[in-house]
Amino acid sequence: MPPKLKTRDRVNAWFFALPALFGLFCFVLIPFLLAVVLSFTNLRLGSPLATEFIGFTQYQRIMADTAFLHALKNNMLFALIAVPLQTGLALILALLINQPLRGMSLFRTFFFMPVVFPLSLIAVVWILLFAPGPQGTLNSMLDVITLGIWQPRDFLHDPHWALPAITLTSIWQGVGFQMVILLAALQAIPTALYEAASVDGANKRQQLLYITLPQLRNALIFVVLVTTILAFRLFDQVQIMTQGGPLYATTTVMYETVNTAFASQQVAKGAAMTVVFFTIVLFLTLLQRAIIKQEKVIE
Repeated sequence: MPPKLKTRDRVNAWFFALPALFGLFCFVLIPFLLAVVLSFTNLRLGSPLATEFIGFTQYQRIMADTAFLHALKNNMLFALIAVPLQTGLALILALLINQPLRGMSLFRTFFFMPVVFPLSLIAVVWILLFAPGPQGTLNSMLDVITLGIWQPRDFLHDPHWALPAITLTSIWQGVGFQMVILLAALQAIPTALYEAASVDGANKRQQLLYITLPQLRNALIFVVLVTTILAFRLFDQVQIMTQGGPLYATTTVMYETVNTAFASQQVAKGAAMTVVFFTIVLFLTLLQRAIIKQEKVIE
């Protein structure tokens, strides 16, 4: 490529990237730096005392905070369960609807619809599904499936079932987004690869293992990274469905941060939680990128 064209491409690339970079600078970098500064102070909303520099005291407080430690554990557990299940289910759905059959566009719409619905609406609907007692939708369905063996449970108020209930809600709501990404990647795989494999005698299972999955590697990496980040941002479902209970069974870092900064008015402590949260998510993202490197797709 001539040097002039390369220079022009670089200029165009920076021109199109500037709005996104500006947004990241204004709404991510600056707020994070302000949170770092505030985390070293004793700032409280409505306090008549002057704001003072207190060093790492806020970090020592949150590391001794039972609610925050429960929130970290819940976030880790939620991510370990939701990320592989949601990614695997999205891959299965993408493979199923990537078929040249009539009505597939309708199924794609149905699977993607929960993604565009407000989380507040979805949470309210699932509260009704998880209603306690034999009149609850989910309890009634499980009672029929198990032929009366199932004992009705109050899912959202049971410490053992509350987090799985929120996990199920989150997977149902978000799987359509990952499905669309993987479906687009599936449709971008050259058909010549499958034709060549058929000529060589490869069956459908072998084509899936040696053509489809390797070609989906980059898309799967992207889906896993995004899903992991979204898993640590879990807030809306907790706020509406359980308020972090029962007994801290569903509290998350985001929920504790918002509750600490605004409900308890401890802004500096909330800022310290934000810094810890951002650091953990950044570390996990870089670790995933280091372990699972993207590869060039065969064309």
